[in-house]
Amino acid sequence: MAVKLIRLPIATAPMSVARSRLLPALLCLALPFGAMADSADTSTLAIGAGVQRMPSWAGARTHRSDPIPFVDIELPQYGFSLSTEDGLQYDLIRGTHLHGGLYGDYQWGRDHDDLGRLAGKIPTLAPRATGGGYLEWDFSKQLDAGMRLSHDINGAGAYLELYAEWDPPKIGLVEQSLQLRWQAMNGGAMQRFFGITPVSAQALGVPVWQPDTGGELAALEYDLFLPTSQHTGLAASLAYGCLLGDAAASPLVRQYGSRSQFTESLSFVYHF
Repeated sequence: MAVKLIRLPIATAPMSVARSRLLPALLCLALPFGAMADSADTSTLAIGAGVQRMPSWAGARTHRSDPIPFVDIELPQYGFSLSTEDGLQYDLIRGTHLHGGLYGDYQWGRDHDDLGRLAGKIPTLAPRATGGGYLEWDFSKQLDAGMRLSHDINGAGAYLELYAEWDPPKIGLVEQSLQLRWQAMNGGAMQRFFGITPVSAQALGVPVWQPDTGGELAALEYDLFLPTSQHTGLAASLAYGCLLGDAAASPLVRQYGSRSQFTESLSFVYHF
């Protein structure tokens, strides 16, 4: 089983009660593909659940822990994949090394409970679906690199992610993966997560902040998978991200948060 760990974007705030409803929804979506996955040796169907500790909001120095789902469905014969790591992907380009196609994911916002002492002073953010495309080049079975470009389905935010992933040799039974990524946002997304309106600036006693398009996050992530039986295992993930540019310079981050963003997760996985 390839290492596919839970990775929710560091740039977004953690799940709320609304996110807890995602697990049964994803499981219902995953189960109909079970029979299809059995039809090809290269297919993957894995589901599970775990816990993730992450920043309370994008740029926060405080953290919270939440239950999260684990879903990994890969159907290469149909060019389809769905995972809590990479979102929804459908291949339109199916070359030996080059892959590309449609991409969809979910951009989490921030709830009143996430904001702590900032509650009522800066707005909450509803979650949004995003859609776009991706390109990926497989240098080998262990090394690939690619990009994802997406836009809010209902909103002004646009997002670019460049990434490279390497799977080092196993350590005994333990499978490993290292991923390096760089993320950028347009002005609309930057303003949404890191901007400060005149009303919020007056409430906080800080300057108005109107960030522009640019790099927002550089991150390094280490994932591992430890089999516990023929069909089960433990998946763990540790990620460090550093906010960049206008995101890091936001008074929200400088006075109430931190450029350093840590995310850890642990989940139990069942592989069909």
